[in-house]
Amino acid sequence: MSLNSHIEWTDATWNPVRGCTKISPGCKHCYAETFAERFRGVKDHPYEQGFDLRLVPEKLAEPFTWRSAKLVFVNSMSDLFQPGVPDEYAAAVTRVMLTANWHTYQVLTKRSEKLRDLLAGPLFFAAEAKHIWWGVSVEDRHYGLPRIDHLRQAPAKVRFLSIEPLLEDLGEIDLSGIHWVIVGGESGPGARPMKQEWVTSIRDQCREQGVPFFFKQWGGVRKARAGRLLEGRTYDEYPARVAARVPDREKCGEFAEAFRETIPQESLLPLRT
Repeated sequence: MSLNSHIEWTDATWNPVRGCTKISPGCKHCYAETFAERFRGVKDHPYEQGFDLRLVPEKLAEPFTWRSAKLVFVNSMSDLFQPGVPDEYAAAVTRVMLTANWHTYQVLTKRSEKLRDLLAGPLFFAAEAKHIWWGVSVEDRHYGLPRIDHLRQAPAKVRFLSIEPLLEDLGEIDLSGIHWVIVGGESGPGARPMKQEWVTSIRDQCREQGVPFFFKQWGGVRKARAGRLLEGRTYDEYPARVAARVPDREKCGEFAEAFRETIPQESLLPLRT
């Protein structure tokens, strides 16, 4: 967990799952994989197993320990809805989010059909929660745009798009039922270029359809040098957040202890080896 995330649109990251697999062009230069694989084989490091999928149940109760309300990116180093993550575990993560409702959670996936199906089924208990934002990654027309339709079909109160890395002009986008749009270019070695007209097209459509727009970065090999100004200004728009009081330390401890007793440990063992 990082309470001072370098990701521009969040405060903190929370990773009760680690590791993932590539499924579309947006995954080609995955920053999370690059980071994790640096530590493969390093004894006792959190990423000793590199980017292999691993559940981390000891991290589940972390949000109960934070003493101020945070905007939390859930599984910045993974995907909660990938194959190999039991539905029961996804439900456990979601129960933490529902209980620790003084934080606002950003859950992002490329497995949009699984997100839709679980929110309409086993995770329906959290569908009405306004402090849990459910999002999908959109990098191109072929893979990304269908995810928007899947997200729109999900019974979520707040839906968002992470259009990063933006790899081509997306054309006209139906943003009905979408409450936030993030746009960013790819960064790091081998970064694929992003054109300004692709970005301004999305920004203008957000304006026309009344959707908050956040421009994260231009990206490139030297991300910091390219910056995040779009036509001379920054765009840091967000959906409205739900304000909730943070319970005292003792009450948070009670929440955490009660939750730990509900974790189905026997179903987690195969993925912890």
